[in-house]
Amino acid sequence: MIKIKRALLSVSDKTGLLELAKKLQDLGVEMISTGGTLKALKEAGIAALSVSQITGFPEIMDGRVKTLHPHIHGGILARRDKQEHLQVLKEKGIGLIDLVVVNLYPFQQTVAKSGVTLEEAIENIDIGGPSMVRAAAKNYQGVAIVTNPQRYKEIIEELDKNSGALSSETRFNLAKEAFFHTAQYDLAVSQYLSGLEENVDFPADLVLAYQKVEDLRYGENPHQKAAFYRKKQKTSSCVSCAQQKQGKELSFNNLVDLEAALEIVKDFAEPTAAIIKHTNPCGAASAETIEQAYHKAYQADSLSAFGGIVALNKAVDEKTAKLLVETFLEAVIAPSFSQEALKILTLKPNLRILECGQLTEGSKEKEYKFLLGGLLVQDKDALYSDKLELVTEKKINEEEMDDLLFAWKVVKNVKSNAIVLVKNKQTVGIGAGQMSRVESVKIALDKAGDQAKEAILASDAFFPFPDGVELAAQGGVKAIIQPGGSNNDEQVIVAANKNKVAMVFTRERHFKH
Repeated sequence: MIKIKRALLSVSDKTGLLELAKKLQDLGVEMISTGGTLKALKEAGIAALSVSQITGFPEIMDGRVKTLHPHIHGGILARRDKQEHLQVLKEKGIGLIDLVVVNLYPFQQTVAKSGVTLEEAIENIDIGGPSMVRAAAKNYQGVAIVTNPQRYKEIIEELDKNSGALSSETRFNLAKEAFFHTAQYDLAVSQYLSGLEENVDFPADLVLAYQKVEDLRYGENPHQKAAFYRKKQKTSSCVSCAQQKQGKELSFNNLVDLEAALEIVKDFAEPTAAIIKHTNPCGAASAETIEQAYHKAYQADSLSAFGGIVALNKAVDEKTAKLLVETFLEAVIAPSFSQEALKILTLKPNLRILECGQLTEGSKEKEYKFLLGGLLVQDKDALYSDKLELVTEKKINEEEMDDLLFAWKVVKNVKSNAIVLVKNKQTVGIGAGQMSRVESVKIALDKAGDQAKEAILASDAFFPFPDGVELAAQGGVKAIIQPGGSNNDEQVIVAANKNKVAMVFTRERHFKH
């Protein structure tokens, strides 16, 4: 145990600061502080010395230099188990510092603001703060370093329990957290400066920082261990940032499926629902209300929907909630839930309910796929087609065009080779993840049955041969949307014309592996 006799407090985020400082004062701890932190303490009637009083040197260069001094770093870095260190402190009149409470200039928040200048960003790069954090963390055997305001409550409780002392285990855990804090901070600065380079989408060096949310029961299968991590800074609406309102703990597969479902409904402005099984949609639909959209998505394949994951792109109301509890579902994610809806959903206490906030596409983000010993990075797949090219004799009416565009948005989120059949903005048959495109067509037609007649078909990539189009025409498909670009495009178009099927090319594909 190390008894806290002297502490240095210098924080940008002052959440919980006064509560912690009052406890230290009650324990008779001498406090040293700087700038805004010192002002806050004095206004609250808490006694503290300024850093300048300790160093005998004023803050200079607009505060750029204030804590970078032997009277500060000597007090932090001195080893308590080395007599020669303690002798130096005595000779130089340097006092030990047992607790360092520091969080850094708000660099991430600053550069996130619209119109921020490089000068503003530079002035929010902390120098003295990281130096103190790293010094205290290095010397954790004699010094406690606290960088996270959420830790204050447990620090206060432990100080109370141990008569003003902190255990070696606590100090070690705080040190680990501190080094992560400074690493993440440096990463944010590096990423910002790298982002200023023109025409550089992928930097030469890439470092990613994630923070563990929780250990999971297991991974994809019970014999695999797993954990869930998230970026500390939220960039767009996502499963990782969603708040769980009720239900059992989320599993590895739940999280993967929730993301797959949410990515589908993000592409739609009108009320849209998607039901996912094993990362592929078994049903998706748009309608005038979110209740109607969910009902249509469920009816698209009610058998497969059992035990599914649901994503909705609008707030869940009472009527929608009543439909959701009619069948067994694993999880539901939506921007928000009304109080009435939440009351109804409690009828299924194990149903996982996640609220993700207003949906944003996040189309400028990168996607990562990990390989053993490597990492693939790419732009997020976004819909760029704004001009569709009609390549057949048969024309497309407005209603068919609406369905074509709906189908194109859905097929983008289905594992390739992907085929989606649609009627009235409702999927009626989906073929996913097959080794040949014609096999995906067969599966989609089989799923659709009679519903394939007069349906729209979307293909995530080109038809390499006419057979897929011919098979779709035999099933009753009336229009097709696909990228085009095959060496056999002319043969495919001839097959479409022969079978009186309309076809449009998008000139972009959407493979999803």
